Amino acid sequence: MELHKNLGIWMDHEKAYLIDLHDKENTHTIVSNFTFETKEAAFSDSEKGMHNKRQQMHEAYYKEIAKAILNYNQVLLFGPTNAKAELHNFLNKDLHFKEIKIDVQAADKMTDNEKDAFVKNHFKN
Repeated sequence: MELHKNLGIWMDHEKAYLIDLHDKENTHTIVSNFTFETKEAAFSDSEKGMHNKRQQMHEAYYKEIAKAILNYNQVLLFGPTNAKAELHNFLNKDLHFKEIKIDVQAADKMTDNEKDAFVKNHFKN
């Protein structure tokens, strides 16, 4: 019987907290490079420049998360912003992810223990 590898990702536009309950070594955080300082610097050039810079940096952030997702069968994206939906749309455009079951759920800000419990409860079945 094939072991289902499950990954929970609590995320917003600043960071993604990857939660693998079966392998705590794979539980880590990915941080976006689109910081407040980057936003201010890009905005001082122009609003269009800031928008382009934001899109480029979000795409790099999503690509980094996507690399981690490739090692799993099922993924739960959750968090307080629309970053989870943006990542889901990004993944849907890539055929590498078509065999991976990806669920998206809204969630508030949480402690690390609450995030772990949320993921554990989701994959309980």
